[in-house]
Amino acid sequence: MAAVYRFLSLLVIGTALLSTTTVAEIRSTEIRSDARSTIPFDEFGFTHSGRLDLNVSRIALSLPDGDPKPDLKRVGFFLCTRDTWIHVLDQVARGEISCPFQSELIKHIFTFDKLQNFDRYDSTSNITEANLFTLVFGNCVPNLKVSMSVQSAMYNLDDTSNRRDYLSAGKTNLPWIYFLFFLIYSILAGIWVYVLYSKRLSVFRIHFFMLAVLILKALNLLCETEDKSYIKKTGTAHGWDVLFYIFSFFKGITLFTLIVLIGTGWSFLKPYLQDKEKKVLMIVIPLQVIANVAQVVIDETGPFGQDSYTWKQVFLLVDVICCCAVLFPIVWSIKNLREAARTDGKAAVNLMKLTLFRQYYIVVICYIYFTRVVVYALETITSYRYQWTSVVAAELATLAFYVFTGYNFKPKVHNPYFALDDEEEEAAAEELKRLDDEFEL
Repeated sequence: MAAVYRFLSLLVIGTALLSTTTVAEIRSTEIRSDARSTIPFDEFGFTHSGRLDLNVSRIALSLPDGDPKPDLKRVGFFLCTRDTWIHVLDQVARGEISCPFQSELIKHIFTFDKLQNFDRYDSTSNITEANLFTLVFGNCVPNLKVSMSVQSAMYNLDDTSNRRDYLSAGKTNLPWIYFLFFLIYSILAGIWVYVLYSKRLSVFRIHFFMLAVLILKALNLLCETEDKSYIKKTGTAHGWDVLFYIFSFFKGITLFTLIVLIGTGWSFLKPYLQDKEKKVLMIVIPLQVIANVAQVVIDETGPFGQDSYTWKQVFLLVDVICCCAVLFPIVWSIKNLREAARTDGKAAVNLMKLTLFRQYYIVVICYIYFTRVVVYALETITSYRYQWTSVVAAELATLAFYVFTGYNFKPKVHNPYFALDDEEEEAAAEELKRLDDEFEL
């Protein structure tokens, strides 16, 4: 029974290990009276010149009274890849081994039998195999509770300058990628300011809100650039992560709010929000607050923190709810425009409105699907060396969505929301009738 329990524990930890993203920086972790059989710490993509600095201090072991003296060869740290972990689980399931330290597939860092005293242990390991490794603490002694302070630093050495790079091999290019997108969004913000000035007679309040979303996105990317740059050089963010969290918070709220406002036709079709539309905003904004808090908790506790898996599920659920909520106003607007087209005699005007809203509805769905599903799938199937591609894909999709929104809802005199020529109305009415089934929701 005990063997089955320990295998299930290994399997649960293994599931978390296989579903995490790469995090790289100097990390300090406190373990207090923890009896888990495996505790994953950090995951890192090493090159052929990788290093692992591990410092373990304030070590304390405790067993229930009457238990035999523990075999400390079965307690310690090791590195393993995702594929290796699957094979280790298979070996445990088949009964070939009872502890990961008995497997030849893992890379041993050290076991507690090497401790001269339980005050401190420092080690530096050269990692010459280029791969994606996870640092894991293993405890194969039943009922043994471990307390310790662990500081880990994983990095690669540059072949020419011998300089440390604390970003994973697949993410070392992220600083200049984020900076490039920051420049793009800064240019877009400048272009949008010019458009607002040149078309100031047809500008609505929502156009200034779009400018605020652009600026917040640019500032968010700038902070992300500095955050990753400092981590790459020093292993710590030097406070830029705090600014990144702040701008991520406001960027997330304003983006979803903008989608809701456009979807309801606020400032374009009417200068007010209905009660049900206000309720959507009251739902989306608090959920975005929860999502941002979850992101901070995950980043601060590390990808393998004791509660990080729960917070990840909370973040995923909240994100899905927000994405679904912002679609309702667009659906309501399409429905209202279809009804208005049949009753007010302005078939051409309402046809243009309906077509534009339908396009935006489809684009929002595609944007949500791509950034939540396709990007995650790309990150999962892509080699660790090319993990930066998922970031580029997500940023390109976001950029395309911003450009589409700005282009279709830019200020202009002959706005499709307003009147068309009279001779077009009869043809538009026939077209509306033909498309009636297609727009049915």
